[in-house]
Amino acid sequence: MLTLYSTQASGNSYKVRLMLAQLGRPFHLVEVDIFAGENRTPDFRARNPEGRVPLLEVDGRFLAESNAILFYLAEGTRFLPADAFDRAEVLRWMFFEQHSHEPGIAAARFWLRQVRGGRDLRTHDVDRWMEEGYAALRVMERHLGDRRFFVGATLTIADMALYAHTHVAEEGDFSLQGFPAVRAWLERVAAEPDHVDMEWRPSVAAA
Repeated sequence: MLTLYSTQASGNSYKVRLMLAQLGRPFHLVEVDIFAGENRTPDFRARNPEGRVPLLEVDGRFLAESNAILFYLAEGTRFLPADAFDRAEVLRWMFFEQHSHEPGIAAARFWLRQVRGGRDLRTHDVDRWMEEGYAALRVMERHLGDRRFFVGATLTIADMALYAHTHVAEEGDFSLQGFPAVRAWLERVAAEPDHVDMEWRPSVAAA
C-alpha cells in the first residue's frame, strides 16, 4: 500500500490526498508536523533530503514534489490525457502553478495565516505576494473565460494542482470577487465525483 507523508493544512499535501481520493486508492497517511520540525529529523531527511512534504512512499522508494507525485499517480488514468500535446499542456499549467502561482498565493497563506507572527516577520514580502498572486489569478481568469477546465473538457491533474491553493486563496488575503471565471471553475472542481476537502483523511490513516 502507498504511504503518504503529509501535513494536513498544506496545499501541496492536499493535492495528493485529493488525487488519491479521486482514484479511490487506499493509502496510509502519516502526518508530519512541520512546525515541530518533524520534517527536519535525520530519519525524514533520509527519505527526502529536502525535508519537505508531501512525500510518497512506493514499494520502498520515495517520490517528492507534489506535482511529480500527481503525474506519477495519474499515469494511465483519465486525469492525464493520452494526446501528447494535451499532456504537455497539463505540464505547462503545473509548471505555471509552481513558478507563477504558488510563490504568491501559497506563500501569503502560509505566512499570514499559518505561521504565528508571520505577518510581522515577512511584512516586506506582502506587497510582492499580492502582486504575483493577483497576476497569476488574472492569467487563470483569461484562460478560463471560455473553458470548463484548464486542459480539455474534463478534470485533469492540472486542475488539481491549481485548485489546491486557489480555493483557499482568501486565507492569504486575496479576494476572488473580481474573478468570476475562476470562482465558477472552483465550483466545478468541487462538484466532481469523489471530491474531498482539505480536512479529509482516509479511513486507513496511520498515526
